[in-house]
Amino acid sequence: MPIKPGRLGIGIIGAGKVGAVLGAALRAAGHAVVGVSAVSQASLERAELLLPGVPVLEIADIVERSELVLLAVPDDALPGLVSGLAKTSAWQSGQLVAHTSGRYGTGVLAPAKAAGAIALALHPAMTFTGMSLDLSRLADCCFGITAEPAMLPIAQALVVEMGAEPVVIAEADRVLYHAALAHSANHLVTIVAQAAQVLGDIGVEAPNQVLGPLLRAALENALSSGESALTGPVARGDSGTVASHTQALREHALDTGSADILDAYVALSSATAARAARRGLLSAESFLGVQAALTADDAGPSTGPGG
Repeated sequence: MPIKPGRLGIGIIGAGKVGAVLGAALRAAGHAVVGVSAVSQASLERAELLLPGVPVLEIADIVERSELVLLAVPDDALPGLVSGLAKTSAWQSGQLVAHTSGRYGTGVLAPAKAAGAIALALHPAMTFTGMSLDLSRLADCCFGITAEPAMLPIAQALVVEMGAEPVVIAEADRVLYHAALAHSANHLVTIVAQAAQVLGDIGVEAPNQVLGPLLRAALENALSSGESALTGPVARGDSGTVASHTQALREHALDTGSADILDAYVALSSATAARAARRGLLSAESFLGVQAALTADDAGPSTGPGG
C-alpha cells in the first residue's frame, strides 16, 4: 500500500477527547477521515462537533476502509482490541495502525504487525478538553513516538502535519516516559486542588485568583530554569517554617478529614529537600533540620481517603 502523507484514508476508533481532536487535526492536514466509532452520547456529540460529516461506523467497518487506523482508546482496552481484531483477520498488510497510548510502544500492536500492518505509537503530551480549542494547542505540543527505525519518518510526518513536534521514545522507555508525564500533569492538578481547598477552608473567596499568578510564574520559571528556580522554606532550610506548616496542616487534617493534603505536603517537601541537598543547594545540617520538622509531633498515620 503506497504511503502518501496528507492523502490517507483514516479511521478513528474512539471518539474520546483525544481521538476526535487528532482526527480533526489530521483532517485539517489533508487526510480523509473515512469513519469514526462512537458509543456514548458524549462521544457522538464530540464526533459531530469535531468531525462533521464523518460517518459513525462499527469498528470492523472502519478497519476495513482505512489506510491508517488510529486507536484512541483507554490503555487497558488497547491489547484486547488489537488482538480481538486480529482474531477476525481484520488487519491488512501494509495498513498503518497507530495508537495514542503513552504507556505502550508498538509491542502492543504485535497481532496487527503479524498480519503485515505497520505499527506506530503516537502519544500527545498534552491534556485534552475534547473541544476545538485543543487544535490550537497542538502547535505547542510534543508527541512521544515509537516505531521501527524505517517507519519513524512516517510517524514523524504525521505528527508534524498535525502541527506538533515528534520526540522519539524507545520501546523499553515508554512506561517511564508516561509515568513522568502523569506525575507532572496529573499531580499538578491534585496539588492545585489541595491548595485551593485549604485557602477556601480559611475563608478565601477566590482561591484560584490568589494561586493563579504564583503558579503560572512558578511553572514558567521551573520550565526555563529547572530546579534553580526553587524558592520557599524548604530550599532555604527554614525548618521552623516547615514545622509550622506541618503542624497547621496536621490540625487542618483533623478538622476536615483531608489527610491527603498533609501527606502530600510531607512527601513532596521531603523529596524537595533531598533533591536540593544532592545538588548542594541545602547543607547536610539544613536537610536534617527540614526532615525533622516534617516528622515532629507526628500524630500518627493518616485517616485515609476522605477522612
